Amino acid sequence: MADRTKDLTKIAEELWSTTRKLRFFGVETGARMTIARLPGGGLFVHSPVTLSDALRAEVDALGPVACVVAPSLFHHLAIDGWQRAYPDARFTCCPGLEKKRADLRWDGVLGDDAEPEWRGALEQVHFAARALENEVVFFHAPTRSLICADAVFNLSAHPSRFTRTVGFLMGNHSPGATWIERFLIRDRAGAREQIDRMLAWRPERIVLAHGALVPTDGAAVLREAYSWL
Repeated sequence: MADRTKDLTKIAEELWSTTRKLRFFGVETGARMTIARLPGGGLFVHSPVTLSDALRAEVDALGPVACVVAPSLFHHLAIDGWQRAYPDARFTCCPGLEKKRADLRWDGVLGDDAEPEWRGALEQVHFAARALENEVVFFHAPTRSLICADAVFNLSAHPSRFTRTVGFLMGNHSPGATWIERFLIRDRAGAREQIDRMLAWRPERIVLAHGALVPTDGAAVLREAYSWL
């Protein structure tokens, strides 16, 4: 059972998240940041949200911020605040974001290989077939949690009726992809191979950025989401 203290929610041992309201093309989708504590005690911050003083105090209470990741071409809006607050942390991004946000400092560009800072605790796959986001998807091995930004949406149970309606029209009737991906993913063989590598992790939980997380049967949900490939 996840317990909540102040802003951060403990999802599992050494894994926390928090959510913020976020509108995308006028639709309230929400956004989730995920934090994992690495074996050495440092924090891995995925898709950071705006850093308030209160949130910073909670984060600092968990441990030192070691790594901050912008995993998708659309998940970068709060990076500058984190760079000012944690200049000694390592900032990495998905391929292409280093050009889109050349105004920010990037210490590395992510691919399929885990960085030394989180190797052994987190694995990753570059979901290159979804070129619109060019997302790098992560797996937190200790809790069997797939951590993603846009690879899986869950708008069907959103508190906003308008968002639920938009999600339904986009084919997001349950946690998964939308009909848009069927048009945007051209390299279906590549997409299948990348999804298969994620399925090989056998995730139990999916921690996603937009909508409620998926607490169980994560592998089955992911398989069904991309069964059309």
